[in-house]
Amino acid sequence: MHMIRKAIICFVLLVISGCNFSSTRPEQVEATPTVNHQQLALSSQLSEPAQGIDVGNDLNKVAKQKDYSDIWLLLKDGLELDRHLDRSSVQQKTAWFARNQEYITRVAERAEPYLFHIITKLKERNMPLDIALLPIVESAYQPFAYSPARASGIWQFIPGTGKHYGLKQNWWYDGRRDIVAATDAALDYLENLHKRFNGNWFHALAAYNSGEGNVERAIRKNKAKGKKTDFWSLRLPRETRNYVPSLLAIAEVLKNSDKHKIKFKTIANKPYFESVDIGSQIDLSTVSKLSGLTMDEVYTLNPGFNRWATAPNGPHRILVPVNTAENFKQQINAIPKSERITWKKHVIRSGESLGVIANRYLTSISALKEVNRLRSNRIRAGHTLLIPTAKESKKYYTLSADSRKFKGLKTTGDGKRYIYSVKRGDNLWDIGRHYGISVSQLTRWNGISKKGVLRLGQKLTVWVKDEENEDGSIIKTAAKKPTLNANSYVVQDGDSLWLIARKFDIHVKDLLKWNNLNKRKHLQPGQSLIVQQTVTGA
Repeated sequence: MHMIRKAIICFVLLVISGCNFSSTRPEQVEATPTVNHQQLALSSQLSEPAQGIDVGNDLNKVAKQKDYSDIWLLLKDGLELDRHLDRSSVQQKTAWFARNQEYITRVAERAEPYLFHIITKLKERNMPLDIALLPIVESAYQPFAYSPARASGIWQFIPGTGKHYGLKQNWWYDGRRDIVAATDAALDYLENLHKRFNGNWFHALAAYNSGEGNVERAIRKNKAKGKKTDFWSLRLPRETRNYVPSLLAIAEVLKNSDKHKIKFKTIANKPYFESVDIGSQIDLSTVSKLSGLTMDEVYTLNPGFNRWATAPNGPHRILVPVNTAENFKQQINAIPKSERITWKKHVIRSGESLGVIANRYLTSISALKEVNRLRSNRIRAGHTLLIPTAKESKKYYTLSADSRKFKGLKTTGDGKRYIYSVKRGDNLWDIGRHYGISVSQLTRWNGISKKGVLRLGQKLTVWVKDEENEDGSIIKTAAKKPTLNANSYVVQDGDSLWLIARKFDIHVKDLLKWNNLNKRKHLQPGQSLIVQQTVTGA
Protein backbone atom coordinates (compact mmCIF):
# COMPACT_ATOMS: atom_id res chain seq x y z
CA MET A 1 0.00 0.00 0.00
CA HIS A 2 2.84 2.30 0.86
CA MET A 3 4.47 1.55 -2.50
CA ILE A 4 1.21 2.32 -4.38
CA ARG A 5 0.79 5.67 -2.58
CA LYS A 6 4.40 6.54 -3.42
CA ALA A 7 3.86 5.67 -7.09
CA ILE A 8 0.75 7.87 -7.26
CA ILE A 9 2.65 10.86 -5.77
CA CYS A 10 5.46 10.45 -8.30
CA PHE A 11 2.96 10.30 -11.19
CA VAL A 12 1.24 13.52 -10.02
CA LEU A 13 4.59 15.33 -9.76
CA LEU A 14 5.49 14.24 -13.27
CA VAL A 15 2.19 15.55 -14.65
CA ILE A 16 2.64 18.92 -12.91
CA SER A 17 6.22 19.31 -14.12
CA GLY A 18 5.14 18.31 -17.62
CA CYS A 19 2.50 21.11 -17.63
CA ASN A 20 5.07 23.69 -16.53
CA PHE A 21 7.47 22.59 -19.25
CA SER A 22 4.84 22.76 -22.01
CA SER A 23 4.00 26.41 -21.20
CA THR A 24 7.47 27.52 -22.27
CA ARG A 25 7.57 25.83 -25.66
CA PRO A 26 8.91 28.17 -28.40
CA GLU A 27 5.90 27.71 -30.65
CA GLN A 28 3.59 29.01 -27.94
CA VAL A 29 5.84 31.93 -26.99
CA GLU A 30 5.97 33.04 -30.62
CA ALA A 31 2.23 32.81 -31.24
CA THR A 32 0.89 36.38 -31.69
CA PRO A 33 -2.15 37.19 -29.54
CA THR A 34 -4.59 40.05 -30.16
CA VAL A 35 -3.10 43.52 -29.71
CA ASN A 36 -4.32 45.39 -26.65
CA HIS A 37 -4.47 49.04 -27.71
CA GLN A 38 -5.57 50.23 -24.28
CA GLN A 39 -1.99 50.10 -23.09
CA LEU A 40 0.37 52.89 -24.09
CA ALA A 41 3.44 51.56 -22.32
CA LEU A 42 7.14 52.22 -22.73
CA SER A 43 8.87 49.15 -24.09
CA SER A 44 11.74 47.67 -22.08
CA GLN A 45 12.74 45.61 -25.11
CA LEU A 46 13.51 48.42 -27.57
CA SER A 47 16.80 50.01 -28.48
CA GLU A 48 15.29 53.29 -27.17
CA PRO A 49 13.54 51.95 -24.04
CA ALA A 50 12.74 55.36 -22.57
CA GLN A 51 10.88 56.58 -25.63
CA GLY A 52 9.51 53.84 -27.89
CA ILE A 53 5.87 52.74 -28.13
CA ASP A 54 5.12 49.18 -27.05
CA VAL A 55 2.48 47.11 -28.83
CA GLY A 56 0.75 46.46 -25.50
CA ASN A 57 1.04 44.22 -22.44
CA ASP A 58 -0.45 41.21 -24.26
CA LEU A 59 2.61 41.12 -26.50
CA ASN A 60 5.27 41.38 -23.84
CA LYS A 61 6.49 37.84 -24.51
CA VAL A 62 6.53 38.42 -28.25
CA ALA A 63 8.40 41.70 -27.75
CA LYS A 64 11.29 39.71 -26.31
CA GLN A 65 11.56 37.89 -29.64
CA LYS A 66 10.97 40.91 -31.92
CA ASP A 67 12.77 44.19 -32.48
CA TYR A 68 10.31 47.08 -32.63
CA SER A 69 12.95 49.78 -33.03
CA ASP A 70 11.44 50.30 -36.49
CA ILE A 71 7.91 51.63 -36.03
CA TRP A 72 6.73 50.08 -39.33
CA LEU A 73 7.24 46.65 -37.71
CA LEU A 74 5.13 47.68 -34.73
CA LEU A 75 2.45 49.00 -37.06
CA LYS A 76 2.55 45.78 -39.07
CA ASP A 77 1.82 43.71 -35.96
CA GLY A 78 -0.89 46.13 -34.82
CA LEU A 79 -3.06 46.02 -37.96
CA GLU A 80 -6.66 45.04 -37.13
CA LEU A 81 -9.02 45.57 -40.06
CA ASP A 82 -10.04 42.64 -42.25
CA ARG A 83 -8.24 43.28 -45.54
CA HIS A 84 -10.80 41.43 -47.74
CA LEU A 85 -8.16 40.07 -50.09
CA ASP A 86 -10.85 38.19 -52.02
CA ARG A 87 -12.18 41.51 -53.39
CA SER A 88 -10.96 42.43 -56.87
CA SER A 89 -10.72 46.13 -55.98
CA VAL A 90 -8.35 45.30 -53.08
CA GLN A 91 -6.34 42.98 -55.31
CA GLN A 92 -5.96 45.68 -58.00
CA LYS A 93 -4.86 48.32 -55.50
CA THR A 94 -2.46 45.89 -53.84
CA ALA A 95 -0.90 45.11 -57.21
CA TRP A 96 -0.46 48.84 -57.88
CA PHE A 97 1.31 49.52 -54.57
CA ALA A 98 3.47 46.40 -55.05
CA ARG A 99 4.61 47.71 -58.46
CA ASN A 100 5.56 51.15 -57.19
CA GLN A 101 8.51 50.92 -54.81
CA GLU A 102 9.53 54.53 -55.61
CA TYR A 103 6.12 55.77 -54.48
CA ILE A 104 6.29 53.76 -51.22
CA THR A 105 9.79 55.08 -50.55
CA ARG A 106 8.70 58.68 -51.11
CA VAL A 107 5.64 58.24 -48.86
CA ALA A 108 7.71 56.65 -46.09
CA GLU A 109 10.17 59.55 -46.19
CA ARG A 110 7.34 62.06 -45.88
CA ALA A 111 5.73 60.09 -43.04
CA GLU A 112 8.88 59.97 -40.92
CA PRO A 113 8.34 63.20 -38.92
CA TYR A 114 4.68 62.38 -38.21
CA LEU A 115 4.16 58.62 -37.90
CA PHE A 116 5.21 58.14 -34.26
CA HIS A 117 2.90 60.97 -33.15
CA ILE A 118 -0.08 59.58 -35.08
CA ILE A 119 0.37 56.02 -33.82
CA THR A 120 0.72 57.32 -30.26
CA LYS A 121 -2.58 59.22 -30.56
CA LEU A 122 -4.33 56.17 -32.04
CA LYS A 123 -3.18 54.00 -29.17
CA GLU A 124 -4.31 56.56 -26.61
CA ARG A 125 -7.81 56.41 -28.12
CA ASN A 126 -7.85 52.62 -28.60
CA MET A 127 -8.40 53.10 -32.35
CA PRO A 128 -7.14 50.69 -35.06
CA LEU A 129 -3.54 51.38 -35.98
CA ASP A 130 -4.55 50.86 -39.63
CA ILE A 131 -5.72 54.49 -39.56
CA ALA A 132 -2.06 55.60 -39.44
CA LEU A 133 -1.99 54.49 -43.11
CA LEU A 134 -4.97 56.69 -44.04
CA PRO A 135 -2.83 59.76 -44.87
CA ILE A 136 -1.13 57.64 -47.55
CA VAL A 137 -4.50 57.30 -49.28
CA GLU A 138 -5.55 60.88 -48.55
CA SER A 139 -2.39 62.83 -49.35
CA ALA A 140 0.59 60.47 -49.71
CA TYR A 141 1.69 62.06 -46.39
CA GLN A 142 2.30 65.35 -48.24
CA PRO A 143 1.61 68.08 -45.64
CA PHE A 144 1.04 70.70 -48.35
CA ALA A 145 -1.30 68.55 -50.47
CA TYR A 146 -4.18 70.67 -51.77
CA SER A 147 -6.98 69.13 -53.80
CA PRO A 148 -9.20 70.79 -56.44
CA ALA A 149 -12.02 70.42 -53.90
CA ARG A 150 -9.98 72.67 -51.54
CA ALA A 151 -9.06 69.84 -49.16
CA SER A 152 -5.73 70.47 -47.45
CA GLY A 153 -3.08 68.75 -45.30
CA ILE A 154 -2.20 65.11 -44.70
CA TRP A 155 -5.76 64.43 -43.47
CA GLN A 156 -7.35 66.40 -46.36
CA PHE A 157 -9.92 68.52 -44.51
CA ILE A 158 -12.16 70.74 -46.62
CA PRO A 159 -12.64 74.25 -45.13
CA GLY A 160 -16.11 73.67 -43.64
CA THR A 161 -15.32 70.36 -41.93
CA GLY A 162 -12.05 71.78 -40.65
CA LYS A 163 -13.82 74.72 -39.03
CA HIS A 164 -16.43 72.38 -37.54
CA TYR A 165 -13.62 70.48 -35.79
CA GLY A 166 -11.91 73.62 -34.50
CA LEU A 167 -9.21 74.10 -37.14
CA LYS A 168 -8.49 77.82 -37.58
CA GLN A 169 -8.02 79.03 -41.16
CA ASN A 170 -6.79 82.55 -41.89
CA TRP A 171 -4.22 84.46 -43.92
CA TRP A 172 -1.42 83.52 -41.51
CA TYR A 173 -2.32 79.99 -40.52
CA ASP A 174 -4.24 76.94 -41.73
CA GLY A 175 -4.93 74.39 -38.98
CA ARG A 176 -5.83 71.77 -41.58
CA ARG A 177 -2.10 71.43 -42.25
CA ASP A 178 -1.01 71.65 -38.59
CA ILE A 179 0.17 68.12 -37.80
CA VAL A 180 -0.86 68.19 -34.12
CA ALA A 181 -4.18 70.03 -34.51
CA ALA A 182 -5.28 68.24 -37.70
CA THR A 183 -4.44 64.79 -36.32
CA ASP A 184 -6.57 65.45 -33.24
CA ALA A 185 -9.40 66.76 -35.44
CA ALA A 186 -9.20 63.81 -37.85
CA LEU A 187 -9.31 61.26 -35.03
CA ASP A 188 -12.21 63.16 -33.39
CA TYR A 189 -14.08 63.05 -36.71
CA LEU A 190 -13.37 59.35 -37.26
CA GLU A 191 -14.40 58.46 -33.70
CA ASN A 192 -17.68 60.34 -34.17
CA LEU A 193 -18.31 58.55 -37.46
CA HIS A 194 -17.50 55.19 -35.84
CA LYS A 195 -20.14 55.83 -33.17
CA ARG A 196 -22.63 57.15 -35.72
CA PHE A 197 -22.33 53.97 -37.79
CA ASN A 198 -22.66 51.64 -34.79
CA GLY A 199 -19.03 50.57 -34.63
CA ASN A 200 -18.60 49.83 -38.36
CA TRP A 201 -15.16 51.12 -39.34
CA PHE A 202 -15.71 50.58 -43.07
CA HIS A 203 -18.83 52.77 -43.00
CA ALA A 204 -16.95 55.35 -40.94
CA LEU A 205 -14.04 55.44 -43.39
CA ALA A 206 -16.39 55.72 -46.37
CA ALA A 207 -18.17 58.61 -44.63
CA TYR A 208 -14.84 60.33 -43.94
CA ASN A 209 -14.26 60.34 -47.67
CA SER A 210 -17.70 61.13 -49.08
CA GLY A 211 -19.69 62.46 -46.11
CA GLU A 212 -21.92 60.73 -43.58
CA GLY A 213 -25.10 61.75 -45.42
CA ASN A 214 -23.98 59.95 -48.55
CA VAL A 215 -23.31 56.70 -46.66
CA GLU A 216 -26.51 56.92 -44.61
CA ARG A 217 -28.60 57.38 -47.77
CA ALA A 218 -26.94 54.37 -49.38
CA ILE A 219 -27.66 52.24 -46.28
CA ARG A 220 -31.31 53.37 -46.20
CA LYS A 221 -31.79 52.53 -49.88
CA ASN A 222 -30.35 49.04 -49.43
CA LYS A 223 -32.49 48.42 -46.35
CA ALA A 224 -35.61 49.50 -48.24
CA LYS A 225 -34.79 47.00 -50.99
CA GLY A 226 -33.95 44.21 -48.56
CA LYS A 227 -30.30 44.23 -49.59
CA LYS A 228 -27.17 43.88 -47.46
CA THR A 229 -25.78 47.08 -45.94
CA ASP A 230 -22.10 46.21 -45.60
CA PHE A 231 -19.65 48.57 -47.34
CA TRP A 232 -19.21 46.30 -50.35
CA SER A 233 -22.96 46.20 -51.02
CA LEU A 234 -23.54 49.98 -50.93
CA ARG A 235 -23.90 52.20 -54.01
CA LEU A 236 -21.34 54.91 -53.26
CA PRO A 237 -19.36 57.41 -55.38
CA ARG A 238 -16.57 55.84 -57.42
CA GLU A 239 -13.90 57.64 -55.41
CA THR A 240 -15.27 56.16 -52.17
CA ARG A 241 -15.57 52.67 -53.66
CA ASN A 242 -11.82 52.89 -54.33
CA TYR A 243 -10.94 54.69 -51.11
CA VAL A 244 -11.46 51.89 -48.59
CA PRO A 245 -9.83 49.22 -50.82
CA SER A 246 -6.80 51.51 -51.16
CA LEU A 247 -6.38 51.60 -47.36
CA LEU A 248 -6.74 47.81 -47.13
CA ALA A 249 -4.27 47.36 -49.99
CA ILE A 250 -1.52 49.47 -48.44
CA ALA A 251 -2.10 47.59 -45.15
CA GLU A 252 -1.70 44.30 -47.02
CA VAL A 253 1.54 45.43 -48.70
CA LEU A 254 2.92 46.51 -45.30
CA LYS A 255 1.78 43.33 -43.53
CA ASN A 256 3.33 41.07 -46.18
CA SER A 257 6.08 43.32 -47.50
CA ASP A 258 8.44 40.40 -48.13
CA LYS A 259 5.83 38.60 -50.23
CA HIS A 260 5.16 41.74 -52.28
CA LYS A 261 8.90 42.59 -52.48
CA ILE A 262 8.36 46.08 -51.07
CA LYS A 263 10.60 47.82 -48.54
CA PHE A 264 9.48 50.52 -46.13
CA LYS A 265 12.21 52.92 -45.13
CA THR A 266 13.03 52.43 -41.44
CA ILE A 267 11.46 54.97 -39.07
CA ALA A 268 12.72 55.00 -35.49
CA ASN A 269 10.19 54.07 -32.81
CA LYS A 270 10.71 57.25 -30.82
CA PRO A 271 9.32 60.81 -30.83
CA TYR A 272 10.54 62.85 -33.78
CA PHE A 273 9.48 66.27 -32.56
CA GLU A 274 8.71 68.22 -29.42
CA SER A 275 6.18 71.04 -29.16
CA VAL A 276 7.59 74.31 -27.76
CA ASP A 277 5.24 77.07 -26.58
CA ILE A 278 6.94 80.37 -27.46
CA GLY A 279 4.10 82.61 -26.27
CA SER A 280 4.16 85.15 -29.11
CA GLN A 281 4.44 85.70 -32.85
CA ILE A 282 7.89 84.99 -34.29
CA ASP A 283 9.60 85.27 -37.66
CA LEU A 284 10.25 81.75 -38.98
CA SER A 285 13.73 82.78 -40.12
CA THR A 286 14.53 83.32 -36.43
CA VAL A 287 13.21 79.84 -35.65
CA SER A 288 15.51 78.48 -38.36
CA LYS A 289 18.59 80.21 -36.99
CA LEU A 290 17.93 79.31 -33.35
CA SER A 291 17.07 75.66 -34.03
CA GLY A 292 19.69 75.00 -36.70
CA LEU A 293 16.97 73.78 -39.09
CA THR A 294 16.72 74.76 -42.73
CA MET A 295 13.63 76.71 -43.75
CA ASP A 296 12.31 73.59 -45.52
CA GLU A 297 12.63 71.65 -42.26
CA VAL A 298 10.91 74.41 -40.26
CA TYR A 299 7.92 74.43 -42.63
CA THR A 300 7.76 70.61 -42.89
CA LEU A 301 7.34 70.33 -39.12
CA ASN A 302 5.10 73.42 -38.99
CA PRO A 303 3.17 73.31 -42.29
CA GLY A 304 0.20 75.15 -40.79
CA PHE A 305 1.99 78.51 -41.09
CA ASN A 306 1.23 80.17 -44.43
CA ARG A 307 3.61 83.10 -44.32
CA TRP A 308 6.99 84.25 -43.07
CA ALA A 309 5.96 84.22 -39.40
CA THR A 310 3.64 82.45 -36.99
CA ALA A 311 0.14 83.86 -36.60
CA PRO A 312 -0.27 86.95 -34.36
CA ASN A 313 -3.20 85.33 -32.54
CA GLY A 314 -1.55 81.93 -32.30
CA PRO A 315 -1.13 79.12 -32.08
CA HIS A 316 2.22 80.01 -30.54
CA ARG A 317 3.42 76.43 -30.81
CA ILE A 318 6.56 75.49 -32.73
CA LEU A 319 7.52 71.88 -33.43
CA VAL A 320 11.25 71.16 -33.45
CA PRO A 321 13.18 67.85 -33.50
CA VAL A 322 13.56 66.29 -30.07
CA ASN A 323 17.36 66.48 -30.17
CA THR A 324 17.31 70.27 -30.68
CA ALA A 325 14.41 71.13 -28.37
CA GLU A 326 16.32 71.97 -25.16
CA ASN A 327 18.81 74.22 -26.90
CA PHE A 328 16.01 75.92 -28.85
CA LYS A 329 14.02 76.60 -25.66
CA GLN A 330 17.02 78.18 -23.96
CA GLN A 331 17.72 80.45 -26.92
CA ILE A 332 14.11 81.46 -27.51
CA ASN A 333 13.63 82.38 -23.86
CA ALA A 334 16.58 84.75 -24.12
CA ILE A 335 14.90 86.79 -26.89
CA PRO A 336 12.33 89.40 -25.78
CA LYS A 337 8.98 89.16 -27.54
CA SER A 338 9.49 92.63 -29.01
CA GLU A 339 12.56 91.39 -30.90
CA ARG A 340 10.99 88.28 -32.40
CA ILE A 341 9.34 90.27 -35.19
CA THR A 342 10.76 93.17 -37.21
CA TRP A 343 8.64 96.33 -37.10
CA LYS A 344 8.45 99.33 -39.38
CA LYS A 345 6.64 102.63 -38.92
CA HIS A 346 4.44 103.65 -41.81
CA VAL A 347 3.07 107.18 -42.16
CA ILE A 348 -0.42 106.94 -43.68
CA ARG A 349 -0.75 108.89 -46.90
CA SER A 350 -3.89 110.46 -48.31
CA GLY A 351 -6.00 107.90 -50.17
CA GLU A 352 -4.34 104.83 -48.60
CA SER A 353 -6.48 102.07 -47.13
CA LEU A 354 -5.56 99.23 -44.79
CA GLY A 355 -5.83 96.82 -47.73
CA VAL A 356 -3.36 98.81 -49.83
CA ILE A 357 -0.90 99.04 -46.93
CA ALA A 358 -1.29 95.32 -46.11
CA ASN A 359 -0.56 94.35 -49.73
CA ARG A 360 2.48 96.60 -49.84
CA TYR A 361 4.03 95.00 -46.75
CA LEU A 362 2.87 91.41 -47.51
CA THR A 363 0.77 91.21 -44.37
CA SER A 364 -2.96 91.07 -43.62
CA ILE A 365 -5.59 93.64 -42.66
CA SER A 366 -6.42 91.65 -39.53
CA ALA A 367 -2.75 91.64 -38.47
CA LEU A 368 -2.50 95.42 -38.91
CA LYS A 369 -5.67 95.96 -36.89
CA GLU A 370 -4.48 93.70 -34.08
CA VAL A 371 -0.97 95.18 -33.81
CA ASN A 372 -2.26 98.76 -33.92
CA ARG A 373 -5.37 98.08 -31.80
CA LEU A 374 -7.77 99.32 -34.48
CA ARG A 375 -11.47 98.59 -34.00
CA SER A 376 -12.38 99.30 -37.63
CA ASN A 377 -10.76 99.67 -41.05
CA ARG A 378 -10.82 103.46 -40.80
CA ILE A 379 -7.42 105.17 -40.82
CA ARG A 380 -6.35 108.83 -41.12
CA ALA A 381 -3.68 110.42 -43.27
CA GLY A 382 -0.71 111.57 -41.20
CA HIS A 383 -1.14 108.93 -38.50
CA THR A 384 1.41 106.10 -38.18
CA LEU A 385 1.01 102.33 -38.23
CA LEU A 386 3.34 99.68 -36.86
CA ILE A 387 3.95 97.13 -39.61
CA PRO A 388 5.22 93.57 -38.94
CA THR A 389 7.66 92.75 -41.73
CA ALA A 390 9.75 89.77 -42.76
CA LYS A 391 13.40 89.86 -41.71
CA GLU A 392 14.51 88.18 -44.94
CA SER A 393 13.56 88.42 -48.61
CA LYS A 394 10.43 86.63 -49.82
CA LYS A 395 12.49 83.87 -51.51
CA TYR A 396 14.12 82.94 -48.17
CA TYR A 397 10.83 81.48 -46.89
CA THR A 398 11.00 78.44 -49.16
CA LEU A 399 7.72 76.71 -48.28
CA SER A 400 5.48 79.65 -47.47
CA ALA A 401 2.14 79.72 -49.30
CA ASP A 402 3.52 82.14 -51.91
CA SER A 403 6.70 80.14 -52.51
CA ARG A 404 4.89 76.77 -52.72
CA LYS A 405 2.52 78.13 -55.32
CA PHE A 406 5.27 78.52 -57.91
CA LYS A 407 7.89 76.06 -56.65
CA GLY A 408 9.23 73.96 -59.51
CA LEU A 409 7.54 76.13 -62.16
CA LYS A 410 9.08 78.27 -64.87
CA THR A 411 7.02 81.14 -66.23
CA THR A 412 6.30 81.63 -69.91
CA GLY A 413 6.01 84.94 -71.72
CA ASP A 414 2.43 85.78 -70.77
CA GLY A 415 3.08 85.48 -67.03
CA LYS A 416 0.10 83.16 -66.44
CA ARG A 417 1.10 79.89 -68.06
CA TYR A 418 3.82 77.91 -66.30
CA ILE A 419 5.96 74.92 -67.19
CA TYR A 420 6.76 72.05 -64.80
CA SER A 421 9.69 69.72 -65.48
CA VAL A 422 9.01 66.12 -64.39
CA LYS A 423 11.37 64.79 -61.71
CA ARG A 424 12.24 61.22 -60.78
CA GLY A 425 9.35 59.46 -59.04
CA ASP A 426 6.74 62.07 -60.06
CA ASN A 427 3.18 61.08 -60.93
CA LEU A 428 0.20 63.11 -62.13
CA TRP A 429 -1.62 62.78 -58.79
CA ASP A 430 1.30 64.20 -56.77
CA ILE A 431 1.87 67.08 -59.18
CA GLY A 432 -1.83 67.95 -59.19
CA ARG A 433 -2.08 67.88 -55.39
CA HIS A 434 0.92 70.17 -55.09
CA TYR A 435 -0.61 72.86 -57.28
CA GLY A 436 -4.26 72.29 -56.32
CA ILE A 437 -5.35 71.02 -59.74
CA SER A 438 -6.95 67.77 -60.85
CA VAL A 439 -5.35 65.00 -62.86
CA SER A 440 -8.04 65.60 -65.51
CA GLN A 441 -6.96 69.24 -65.83
CA LEU A 442 -3.30 68.26 -66.17
CA THR A 443 -4.00 65.64 -68.82
CA ARG A 444 -6.35 67.97 -70.74
CA TRP A 445 -3.85 70.86 -70.72
CA ASN A 446 -1.03 68.60 -71.91
CA GLY A 447 -2.88 66.21 -74.24
CA ILE A 448 -1.72 63.10 -72.37
CA SER A 449 -3.44 60.00 -71.00
CA LYS A 450 -4.19 59.51 -67.31
CA LYS A 451 -2.66 56.03 -67.59
CA GLY A 452 0.44 57.23 -69.42
CA VAL A 453 3.92 57.04 -67.91
CA LEU A 454 5.70 60.36 -67.29
CA ARG A 455 9.24 60.73 -68.59
CA LEU A 456 12.08 62.27 -66.61
CA GLY A 457 12.43 65.89 -67.77
CA GLN A 458 9.07 65.91 -69.56
CA LYS A 459 7.56 69.41 -69.69
CA LEU A 460 4.00 69.89 -68.40
CA THR A 461 1.86 73.00 -68.78
CA VAL A 462 0.34 74.26 -65.51
CA TRP A 463 -2.07 77.18 -65.26
CA VAL A 464 -1.93 78.91 -61.87
CA LYS A 465 -4.99 80.68 -60.45
CA ASP A 466 -5.15 84.42 -59.74
CA GLU A 467 -3.45 85.75 -56.63
CA GLU A 468 -5.49 85.75 -53.43
CA ASN A 469 -5.99 88.71 -51.14
CA GLU A 470 -5.35 88.48 -47.39
CA ASP A 471 -8.96 87.53 -46.73
CA GLY A 472 -8.88 84.76 -49.33
CA SER A 473 -10.76 86.73 -52.04
CA ILE A 474 -9.43 87.06 -55.58
CA ILE A 475 -7.45 90.26 -56.22
CA LYS A 476 -9.06 92.31 -59.00
CA THR A 477 -7.79 95.48 -60.61
CA ALA A 478 -11.08 97.28 -59.98
CA ALA A 479 -14.13 96.46 -57.90
CA LYS A 480 -17.54 96.82 -59.54
CA LYS A 481 -21.02 95.49 -58.99
CA PRO A 482 -21.30 91.81 -57.97
CA THR A 483 -21.65 89.42 -60.90
CA LEU A 484 -22.26 85.71 -61.11
CA ASN A 485 -19.18 83.92 -62.36
CA ALA A 486 -20.78 80.89 -64.02
CA ASN A 487 -18.00 78.47 -63.19
CA SER A 488 -19.39 75.07 -64.11
CA TYR A 489 -18.91 71.50 -63.03
CA VAL A 490 -19.71 68.44 -65.14
CA VAL A 491 -21.57 65.76 -63.16
CA GLN A 492 -19.69 62.47 -62.89
CA ASP A 493 -21.08 58.97 -62.42
CA GLY A 494 -21.94 58.49 -58.73
CA ASP A 495 -22.15 62.22 -57.94
CA SER A 496 -24.84 63.61 -55.66
CA LEU A 497 -25.80 67.19 -54.79
CA TRP A 498 -24.33 66.73 -51.32
CA LEU A 499 -21.01 65.42 -52.65
CA ILE A 500 -20.68 68.23 -55.22
CA ALA A 501 -21.52 70.83 -52.55
CA ARG A 502 -18.87 69.29 -50.29
CA LYS A 503 -16.29 69.42 -53.10
CA PHE A 504 -16.77 73.15 -53.59
CA ASP A 505 -17.56 73.99 -49.92
CA ILE A 506 -21.00 75.41 -50.79
CA HIS A 507 -24.56 74.64 -49.66
CA VAL A 508 -26.89 72.22 -51.44
CA LYS A 509 -29.63 74.89 -51.33
CA ASP A 510 -27.37 77.23 -53.35
CA LEU A 511 -26.78 74.52 -55.96
CA LEU A 512 -30.53 74.00 -56.23
CA LYS A 513 -31.18 77.73 -56.52
CA TRP A 514 -28.43 78.56 -59.03
CA ASN A 515 -29.36 75.64 -61.29
CA ASN A 516 -33.16 75.71 -60.84
CA LEU A 517 -33.09 72.07 -59.74
CA ASN A 518 -35.63 69.87 -58.02
CA LYS A 519 -34.07 68.23 -54.95
CA ARG A 520 -35.89 64.96 -55.68
CA LYS A 521 -34.72 64.77 -59.28
CA HIS A 522 -31.60 62.66 -59.93
CA LEU A 523 -28.48 64.20 -61.49
CA GLN A 524 -27.36 62.87 -64.84
CA PRO A 525 -23.69 62.16 -65.75
CA GLY A 526 -22.51 64.86 -68.15
CA GLN A 527 -24.96 67.42 -66.77
CA SER A 528 -23.38 70.88 -66.31
CA LEU A 529 -23.95 72.71 -63.01
CA ILE A 530 -23.11 76.25 -61.87
CA VAL A 531 -20.97 75.89 -58.75
CA GLN A 532 -19.43 79.35 -58.34
CA GLN A 533 -20.93 81.71 -55.80
CA THR A 534 -21.51 85.42 -56.44
CA VAL A 535 -18.16 87.20 -56.37
CA THR A 536 -16.92 90.74 -56.86
CA GLY A 537 -16.10 90.95 -60.54
CA ALA A 538 -14.00 93.37 -62.54
